[in-house]
Amino acid sequence: MNRAKEDLLVLAAQDGDQRAFDALYRHYSGPLSRFAYRLCGNEQVALDAAQEAWITLSKSLRGLKDPRGFRLWAYKTTRWRTMDLLRKMPTTTELAAAEQLADPSAGAGEIATSDQLARHLAALPAAEKAVLTLFYLEELTVAEIAVVEEVPVGTVKSRLNRARSRLRDRLTGETK
Repeated sequence: MNRAKEDLLVLAAQDGDQRAFDALYRHYSGPLSRFAYRLCGNEQVALDAAQEAWITLSKSLRGLKDPRGFRLWAYKTTRWRTMDLLRKMPTTTELAAAEQLADPSAGAGEIATSDQLARHLAALPAAEKAVLTLFYLEELTVAEIAVVEEVPVGTVKSRLNRARSRLRDRLTGETK
């Protein structure tokens, strides 16, 4: 969807056009659910977080001043809802899920499958996992990620660099 069409849909949805909101939902539902899943590694939590984010978006859409900010606002809202749900989870569940997702069987010199890559990505710290997901999978710019994550651009750059390094080390079997 191009920017102009998205802006028009946001404006129409702000005026109460349900079809316009439905079009925004259809376009962003998958990416926001995937983003939530990449943050938490739990399908049910991701679906719940995405659903709660859409409820929040629908209730407060009229308050959005600039329709060009919808995409970033949607990602930011999804991140908030995901983190809220993760905070409510017992710590032991998080640790068990992280251990289950970690796959030490990917050896050096092998080409990682998408499942192995997903497991290695899931094992990264939340902040690093978020910037990698937003940059590579959702194709947001560093400046846009700074808005979503509510951190300075320099912080995004350092997290991205550190995350790339950790992911590379995990994929090649090196540990630091």
